[in-house]
Formats: sequence, C-alpha cells, structure tokens
Amino acid sequence: MTAVAERVSPAIEPTLFRQLLGCFPTGVAVITTRDAAGKPAGLTCNSFSSVSLEPPLVLFSLRKASKLLETFRAAEGFAINILSEKQDALSGRFASSRIEDKFEGVAWRSGGLQLPVIDECLASFECLTFACHEAGDHYVFIGEVKHMDGGGSDHALVFYKGAYMMLAESLRKLVVQGKLGDADIDEAYRNLYGTLLRLACSRATEAELDAVETSVAAIEQHPDEAPLAERIASASGFFGAIAVAGHNAALQLMAQTMTTVLRERMTHVLSVRPRPDLFPLRRKIVASLRQRDAEGAAAALDALITQLRTMDSSSRA
Repeated sequence: MTAVAERVSPAIEPTLFRQLLGCFPTGVAVITTRDAAGKPAGLTCNSFSSVSLEPPLVLFSLRKASKLLETFRAAEGFAINILSEKQDALSGRFASSRIEDKFEGVAWRSGGLQLPVIDECLASFECLTFACHEAGDHYVFIGEVKHMDGGGSDHALVFYKGAYMMLAESLRKLVVQGKLGDADIDEAYRNLYGTLLRLACSRATEAELDAVETSVAAIEQHPDEAPLAERIASASGFFGAIAVAGHNAALQLMAQTMTTVLRERMTHVLSVRPRPDLFPLRRKIVASLRQRDAEGAAAALDALITQLRTMDSSSRA
C-alpha cells in the first residue's frame, strides 16, 4: 500500500496545502487555560472540532512551535470560546505575538472549572484534558466537556481563504444597497414576529415574558444622546426576547437573520432617534403577552410597525 501511494502521489507542497485547506470555512475560537501560577493564558484557534457525544468530547490542535504548548500540556483543562463576528478584534489580539498580556482590557470570568471564559462569546465549553496526542508538527488536545454556556444570537466569526468572512455579508450588501424594500421587510416582520408572539402566548414562561418586558424598559431608558450601538443592542434585544419566548428553533434562526437586517438598517439606512411615540405600542405587546392574548399581541406589533414606518417615511420626505 505504501509503495502504491508513493508511486501515484506527488509530494505535497506546504504552501498549496495551506491554501487548499483555506477553501474550507471554519469557525474561530479562543482557547484559554491557566498557567502553573494561575495566570490566564490563551490563543486564537480555528482547528476546534467536536469528537464525541457520549462522553462529550471536543478537540483542538496546537503547533509544537507555540509558546503556550507546555502551558496547555501541563494544565488540567482548557476552555473553548467560540467568537461572534463582532469579536474579530479579539481573534487578532489572541493571535498576536506582539501583545504580552492578551487578557488586558478583555472582559472575562472564571467558569465552573475556574478556567477563563470570555464574555459575550456565542458559546463556551470548559473541558478537562481527556488526551493529548502528538501529530506531525502539532499536538492534538482532546477535552471532555464539563461545563458549557451559550451566549448571544449573533453570527459566528468565520475564517475562509486566509481572511475573516461574515456569514451575513451578502444580506448586509442587499440592505445597504437598498435592494430590500420597506414593504418586504415590514411583511417579513409582521409574519415572523406575529407568529412568534402567538406561539409565545401559549408557550412562554413567566421568566421569558419578564425578559421581553425588561427589553422594552431598556429601550425606554435610553437618554436622547444614547450611542447608536446601544440603541441597536436594545432594539435587537427586544425582538430577540420575543424569538426566545416563541420556543421554535427554526423560527428563532430566521429571527437571527432579521436581527442582522435590523442592525444594518439602523446603521446605514434609517435615521435613528428617540421615539417615545413607540413606547405605548411596545407596552401593549407586553400586556397582551401577559394576558396570553395572541391576536392582541400580533395587532400591537402591526401597529408598532405601521407607526415606525409612517414616521420614518415622513422624516425622509
């Protein structure tokens, strides 16, 4: 078998090998642990993969040339922090050899295994080291997941052909270029979130309804000069809370796409300003949810969208 392979296979050229591997899009993670003194350590990695469900095993690979190799080999465990597309700066920070203290200015906490868990990641997995195998110029670390947590609903940061790729890039271009019309977007919101509100009236827990009401309060509490990023976050939080309360995974995935549309429109298309005229309409949605009034909640959403579009149209006229 070896003789046959040597006869039909040309030598693998490392640069081309790397280039062709880059044709496979991968997620980006920051792998963290603690050194012998308890100091947090971490690096950027796109070699993360799942291995097994029973027991729950994951892996990542680390170059033998890495300065942190011995730190990870000596540690009892490690944490996988899956980055969102908003965290591309974190990816660059933990990949840089010029930054001595990677955690300076980074929001993080100690997880259940006392491993460093980075805030606002899409997901985190704290693992005890299950096995470590030498493989060519890398070591493969296999970890057994002991704690895990899910974060926001943003899109994942993706590495493709040597660069970051935003999963929503095509959608973003459509929004910015004005190729998604107001009428189509409004219809999508009415149908998607109207359905989610109806589902929430029968499925949502009281805690989930509290989350919707809290998101409404967050919007109302913005001062007039609140930064755009805060307004976008609170508006996204409102619709995100409704999506969670609807308890439908497929519709929640669609809602994540609509969140991207909302974010891009607020950033590039709409004139974002205080809208106290919308406060009673959001409160009506909350009240209808509390009363488990599905049609009332959907009607309040319809009124909210109509009022929002009416005012936006007049401001652009």
